[in-house]
Amino acid sequence: MSDLVAIIYPSEAKAEEVRQRLFKLQKEYLITLSDAVIAVKTEAGPVKLNQLMNTTMAGAASGSFWGLLIGVLFLNPLLGVALGAASGALGGALTDYGINDDFMKELSANLQPGNAALFVLIKSITADKVLKEIQDAGGTVLKTSLDDAKEQALRNALAKATVEPQAQAAPAASTSAA
Repeated sequence: MSDLVAIIYPSEAKAEEVRQRLFKLQKEYLITLSDAVIAVKTEAGPVKLNQLMNTTMAGAASGSFWGLLIGVLFLNPLLGVALGAASGALGGALTDYGINDDFMKELSANLQPGNAALFVLIKSITADKVLKEIQDAGGTVLKTSLDDAKEQALRNALAKATVEPQAQAAPAASTSAA
């Protein structure tokens, strides 16, 4: 069974940084991801999804191959490629792997413009080591399917990153005022 975790970051760049850290941890076999999507609330209002795989493009490529093959059999490869690409692109656009797009857009609709939410679908995790690697990035937990103890551990780890910079900035501000 997979667990869903959604964390809000102040920018798309910060969310992408954390996603890249998770990919690095996946290469070290500390986490196994099914999907990792960044949802960004644009200044204009709509939510833009930055997904790992463009299913429309993958469908078009696959459809082109099969269309070419069928077109060669019926002595009209160009028509086969065109029909295959069109049907593959349509099939790819209608296919949704991983986290449901409508679900992510609905949750992200309440974000402030410019903020980003990182949605991660986790198959397996070595929680203590992964939390240690991402806790300094901060963030606010939007939603999880974790049990209460694991969710609280995640919230506590991310909260440390937002409290520590404020604690370090406070003494600097008091010395400059003197």
